[in-house]
Amino acid sequence: MNNNTSSSTTPNSPAARRWLWIIVALTLVGAGYFYYSKPAKDGVAKTAGAADGNAQKRGADARGRPTPVVTAVARTDDVNVYLNGLGAVTPLATVTVKSRVDGEIMKIHFKEGQMVRKGEVLAEIDPRPYQAALLQAEGQLMRDKALLTDAKLDLARYQTLLKQDSIASQQVDTQVALVQQYEGTVRIDEGALATAKLNLTYSTVTAPVSGRVGLRQVDIGNVIHAADTTGFVIITQLQPMSVLFSLPEDSIPDLMKKIKSGSKIAVDAYDRAFTSKITSGTLETIDNQIDPTTGMVKLRATYANTDLTLFPSQFVNAQVLLETRHAVIAIPSAGVQHGRSGTFAFVVNQDNTVTQRDIVVGTVQGSKSEIVSGLTLGETVVIDGADKLRDGASVDISSNTDSGKGDKGSKTGSGNSRHDKSAAAAPAATH
Repeated sequence: MNNNTSSSTTPNSPAARRWLWIIVALTLVGAGYFYYSKPAKDGVAKTAGAADGNAQKRGADARGRPTPVVTAVARTDDVNVYLNGLGAVTPLATVTVKSRVDGEIMKIHFKEGQMVRKGEVLAEIDPRPYQAALLQAEGQLMRDKALLTDAKLDLARYQTLLKQDSIASQQVDTQVALVQQYEGTVRIDEGALATAKLNLTYSTVTAPVSGRVGLRQVDIGNVIHAADTTGFVIITQLQPMSVLFSLPEDSIPDLMKKIKSGSKIAVDAYDRAFTSKITSGTLETIDNQIDPTTGMVKLRATYANTDLTLFPSQFVNAQVLLETRHAVIAIPSAGVQHGRSGTFAFVVNQDNTVTQRDIVVGTVQGSKSEIVSGLTLGETVVIDGADKLRDGASVDISSNTDSGKGDKGSKTGSGNSRHDKSAAAAPAATH
């Protein structure tokens, strides 16, 4: 037994030799794989790196093609200079209709929310007490006029007798005083009669202004008094309508120059989001002082409001047209790039490469920008895809449709500024 066991574990046994060959073979296979695979990977990496470097150098994409971009041509255009301010719709007149006499409401001639005209009858108060007072005043006046006539006749007779030295002059003087007394009484009666007529007129309540009536505060059958504070309805004038808005004090010099020229200044009213124009009007007046707490000055613009699009206390953005610059060089605002060195644009050359060129931007109106310097008329600039470019890069504009179409809607744009730096802040300032 012992001899068999020792012979099976000797190095020269068949089992030991078989395991030795398996180990040697696995070692050779692993070494060969490592040797041949490493250079191949390094070569691919080097080739890919070189290709990427060349592509970046050419401004091309990962497959070596030129970068596709969208371009636009620098054209002459009119650019508007605007001043933007926050405001609220404020009626030119808001009237609380009150009774000027006491009495019971007999009739109401309007419906809540109805548009009424100035002088239109709104309600009727019981007129009978005032008709009776009118009759009484008329009778009192007639009586006192008769007394005055009799006193004047007596005075004429006394004056005749005084000439004949038939009566004392004191009696004539007394009669003169009596005539003057009756004249004063008649004057008082005429005033009382006028008051009675006026009170009778006040028993018919009319609209003091044209506008829309609000909710009724009292109903038929209620007794109202001239001393009541609430009134029975409120009328708000809607046509014309005004907007009160504020502008910073830095805008006053340019604005005053425009006002002194005598020309009307257009003011457009936009919605809360500054996306849709509600209506157009003109500047009416400017306040006489600056608010020291805010550094703002108030202005009022008026609007015909024929379609009733402006509603009292509505929040609006007011856009004042300060001036229009004619025939300036303009490009879509998307073509203006900003970097550490300042403002620039990528200009497309004839060989479909781009040049990074510094520019000076003037007024920014909506989707177009005035170029003060740096570009000439007719040059092509990149307006989309510029984030992938650098100076000297190759571009593909074969599928591009050039336009000053980027300017569409710019005449109703929501923001602009006099300088490039303020242009970036304009949307925040006008919202």
